[in-house]
Parts: sequence; structure tokens; C-alpha cells
Amino acid sequence: MRALALVLLLSALLPCTAIAQDRHVEFAEQLPDAVDRKTVVIERRAGDGPEAERGKFVVLDYEGFVYDLSKPGRKGLKFDSTRDRGAALSVLIGVNRMIPGIDRGVLGMKVGGHRTIVVPPKMGYGSRTAFGEIPPDSTLIFEVELLDVVAERNVP
Repeated sequence: MRALALVLLLSALLPCTAIAQDRHVEFAEQLPDAVDRKTVVIERRAGDGPEAERGKFVVLDYEGFVYDLSKPGRKGLKFDSTRDRGAALSVLIGVNRMIPGIDRGVLGMKVGGHRTIVVPPKMGYGSRTAFGEIPPDSTLIFEVELLDVVAERNVP
């Protein structure tokens, strides 16, 4: 009886956990005209490899831009690029090692996938100037490709 009660309790909690994880991310088909509170994810190409999950290291290639409606592709000032540096980023995902919008927007990607991630100010750098280039309260746009996923225990 106790085991059944525990199973029912856990099954009742699981949907709430999934909803809580997704409440800051919205999937879309195209770039939005405005971004409020949620990170917007556009799946450009679905990958078919291992999935980026909380507590795993991911290897990413990305370019970051200030979101600008007046520019082609809405890409204003480019402020960062692993491609320009010639070195991908390796980072533990889902544990706040990156700005929240990217941390959440990469979760669920599969290796080989490409996403456009639009990050509102509160999920990015907020009301401060970042890196001397990004104005306060900027919405950001990232082009992200997932190159690899490695379990934490396999990282030296």
C-alpha cells in the first residue's frame, strides 16, 4: 500500500516538475517582434545524437548578437563568437554556469542540432552593461550548434 501511495505521489509531481522547467522557455517557428519574459527557442535543425541534460557537459559553437529589429536577421552588434575565436565552449549545463536564457535554451538539444535562442534582458545580462558593449536591458540572439554532450563523470 505504501509503495502504491509513493508511486501515485511521484506520478502526480512529475508533470508539475516538467511544467516548472519549461515556464521560462517558449518554442516558436520564427523570430518574434518583441520578447517579454520568456526565452524564445527556434529549432533550426534537430540533432540526432545524445541530448543536452542537466548535469552534463556540452560543447557548443555559438554566435551572440544584440537583438535589433532594424537589422537583417534581427542581428545587431555581434558581441561574442566561438567560431571567430576558433574554440568551442565546453560548459556544465543546467547549473547556472551561463546566462539563464542560454542555459535553459540549450537543454533538450541533441548533438548535431542548431537553435536560434532569443534571450530577454532578465534571462540575459539584465539592466547592467555587459562586456563594455552590450547596452543595459538588451535582448540577445544566439545562434547555437550542439557539437557534443559528455557526462560529468567522463570529464577529466
